[in-house]
Amino acid sequence: MTANERSAGPPQASSAPSGGSAVHAVTSVGATYSLELKDLRKSFGKTEIIRGANLKVAAGERVAIIGPNGAGKSTLFNLISGRFEPSSGQVLLHNQRIDGKKPFEINRMGLSRSFQITNIFPKLSVFENLRCGVLWSLGYKYTFLRFLADLDDANERAEELMAMIKLEKKHDVLATNLTYAEQRALEIGITIAGGASVILLDEPTAGMSRSETSRFINLIKEVTVGKTLLTVEHDMGVVFGLADKIAVVVYGEIIAYDTPEAVRADQRVQEAYLGSSVADAQAGGKA
Repeated sequence: MTANERSAGPPQASSAPSGGSAVHAVTSVGATYSLELKDLRKSFGKTEIIRGANLKVAAGERVAIIGPNGAGKSTLFNLISGRFEPSSGQVLLHNQRIDGKKPFEINRMGLSRSFQITNIFPKLSVFENLRCGVLWSLGYKYTFLRFLADLDDANERAEELMAMIKLEKKHDVLATNLTYAEQRALEIGITIAGGASVILLDEPTAGMSRSETSRFINLIKEVTVGKTLLTVEHDMGVVFGLADKIAVVVYGEIIAYDTPEAVRADQRVQEAYLGSSVADAQAGGKA
């Protein structure tokens, strides 16, 4: 393969703040935004699901999106990742508009997403799953004429990822034979394998035990160092233990966006979602 056939991976363009601010945004002036939502709206027929969402996420921040069932959290993720096209408004990734682009185009621009349902290659080994995620980012694209075993850089990167997600002892184990928590960890590895700088995780700890959840929070923190993270999560222990900021979505609107402490104390959030008793309990037993 010639040098011209290799790509440099997803672009890492910088951005400058633009447009309106989100409710209760506390990002400092002059910060670089990895992701921006500007008056984002989505309707299905006559029903408006997302109603003018505004959000600015600085590079390297970890943001949790919370809200009651049916609030529009998954729809918001689908709009950001390109599964849905907005009815109006804009989504910017590193100051470049991505609304209207296809998911694979957005991925190549530097955004990667996991899903609520584990999405892996069950009949491939742990190592092979990770290598699949690595190939495109290293510029191999659809390489059919070379033996994968000879792709030293791809194999080395897959080994690194396997160690990062603590599955190095499962190198040759088929993904279908992993425990549920291990499969979720593998999916995280595949999600970050392409080198994206913005990571979306959809309920990453759903279905895990308390001990598994605690370990998984630490794993997410480790593997997303230096990356921008958005996660939809119902477990408030995970939210308060992981997020730098919390965006609260109610009836398709972001009613608050601030630090965990400020969101916990917000009267509107307590009334709309957390409930005063839950907020008090969280304040007394912060994760």
